[in-house]
Amino acid sequence: MATKKKVIVTGFEPFGEHMVNSSWVAVQELERLGLGEAVDLHVCEVPVEYQAVQSLLPSLWKQHQPQLVVHVGVSGLATTVTLEQCGHNRGYRRPDNCSFCPASQCCMESGPDCLHSVLDMNMICKRTNDSGLGVAVSVSKDAGRYLCDYTYYTSLYLGQGHSAFIHVPPLGNPYSSQDLGRALQVIVWEMLEQLDRSEDGFKHHDHCHHHHQH
Repeated sequence: MATKKKVIVTGFEPFGEHMVNSSWVAVQELERLGLGEAVDLHVCEVPVEYQAVQSLLPSLWKQHQPQLVVHVGVSGLATTVTLEQCGHNRGYRRPDNCSFCPASQCCMESGPDCLHSVLDMNMICKRTNDSGLGVAVSVSKDAGRYLCDYTYYTSLYLGQGHSAFIHVPPLGNPYSSQDLGRALQVIVWEMLEQLDRSEDGFKHHDHCHHHHQH
């Protein structure tokens, strides 16, 4: 029997004007729907605090050793479900829920300015939009330089790019929690399928490479 894939999906606690954070509501809906028998899904609510993220994320990666970690956050500007391609290291000037802001205004002082997911978000976006889901999906390269971006960069660093970030609109703008949960389900399935394909391709390439060595 094949080993189950481990996937962690996180949402954020309420902050600012978001008294109900649609990201955590959507993740709870995804947990209710599940990702099928082949996937071991673990969900977690992340505090909107820089220092909490710095302690929580390494423990999540280490404890579960997941194939993929997907972070979900709310964007008050979004009207689509938005796949973020990269996380940024610098520019964190906005105080968190504890009125704290990193003195360096960055995630990792010696880290690169930008880290990219190993996933091709444009392809996942296209495949999801072609699936007849009824929820519009788009791609972005700016996760907003707040806890969303900070969390994504940290996770990309810890997981060598095996992470994703999805921004969702506030509830009812225009999607319900059920819509967002179904969208997350389809998107995460697409991500896992893409990782499977790239892994198979790598194995095949590796086999050919060894085969042709004399």
